Amino acid sequence: MIRVLLADDEALIRAGLRSILETDDDITVVAEASNSREAITLTEAHRPDVVLLDVRMPGPTPAGDGLDTIEHLRRHQPGIAVTVLTTFDEDEYVARAVRAGAAGFLLKAADPRELLAAIRATADGDGYLSPRITARVLRRLQSRPDEDSDSERVRARKLVATLTDRERDVLALLARGLSNHEIGRELFVSEGTVKAHLSALLARLGVDNRVRAAVIWTAASQQ
Repeated sequence: MIRVLLADDEALIRAGLRSILETDDDITVVAEASNSREAITLTEAHRPDVVLLDVRMPGPTPAGDGLDTIEHLRRHQPGIAVTVLTTFDEDEYVARAVRAGAAGFLLKAADPRELLAAIRATADGDGYLSPRITARVLRRLQSRPDEDSDSERVRARKLVATLTDRERDVLALLARGLSNHEIGRELFVSEGTVKAHLSALLARLGVDNRVRAAVIWTAASQQ
């Protein structure tokens, strides 16, 4: 059973998410939070597998906003996956959430099937990148010279150079937002083979989810 905590300041949004998630017999909503402080407190109390978090989750302090919440949970509850809910006009928030350590990104307007797929993927440790926002967010990460410096690009290229040709193929498709199933179809290999390559490349890159791996690929690819 996948245990999910919903964190959104709008009660109607939480109700809609709960109704979708609980159509799946393998998913249960264990708690709902309306601000960042509640999200942290309830996560500590219930230890969910996934926190589904509005990227603009309000405070109050000391919990901070949604981005502070991600950073706090990554430090204190590293085994819990944080999947971020966003809208089309929040690229900068999502780019910062990538750096904060979020494992998944999903549009609030996503199809219910995509929501369920994202929850399963992040609960399994695979992470989830919505294809509809991946390219825009990675471009945003590329466009920040203070954070994507020459040294970062050099480091990223050195890391990517340690990968096998097939692992680089997998990483390139992952950075486009493709799922394991879709990557397998593109490369004519099984989903299990994709997962094996993914585990190996994450270890070589020294990251723990596909979102961070995509960031490295983007930095390495930048001219």
